[in-house]
Amino acid sequence: MAGVSSCTKYSMFFFTVIFWVCGFIILAASIWVLVNKSLEEFNTDNKFLPGVHLLIAVGAIIMVLGILGYCGAKLESQCMLILFFIGLLLLLLLQVIAGILGAECKSKLDSTINITIHEKLEQLKTNATFQVQFREFEKQFKCCGLINKENDWLPNATVKDGCVCLPEDVGTSHCPSGGQNKYIRTCKTVITGSLDKPLTIIIGIAFGLAFIEILGLVFSMCLCCQIQRK
Repeated sequence: MAGVSSCTKYSMFFFTVIFWVCGFIILAASIWVLVNKSLEEFNTDNKFLPGVHLLIAVGAIIMVLGILGYCGAKLESQCMLILFFIGLLLLLLLQVIAGILGAECKSKLDSTINITIHEKLEQLKTNATFQVQFREFEKQFKCCGLINKENDWLPNATVKDGCVCLPEDVGTSHCPSGGQNKYIRTCKTVITGSLDKPLTIIIGIAFGLAFIEILGLVFSMCLCCQIQRK
């Protein structure tokens, strides 16, 4: 292996394995956000979906590039390493676009949720089918009402029992004992948190991975130059 630094080569091996794992995490997290059905009743705008779709593509491409880079380093193939470098550079640009889209959608998430919540609030008072569905939502996610807790049910006082804590929840953080035995958080809090947290994680991964990708560009170019001089 004269002319090729063992340190550079094994650093490339290590990088490509980490890179592949990061791609798998991005792909899995993005698919989870996409197929999560628990909040589909409230997620009617879908403004954040373009960023999620883009990150699914990014995750899949990262995994393919990780394999390409590993094989290029192992076989000392300039062609594979050059393809890896070009693919990684294009991916970095694509990832920046995805991160910007995600950040922009995140800034609009609160206003979108507020509009949808107020639309659903009217259904909560008038739509019997939605009332039944929402009562199940309250029990599942341990919350009460949309904005003003049980007052959101008015004038349907007879169907607001979704706010009453299940026996196993009494004494927990969602339903402190000694009170009215009703869930203390609103369902708006649950909905906003469930949409905001995964998006924040994905944006963080997208921008954090940029540093790793820059290292990959450096390693692959260094190794390619060493192979050329070999």
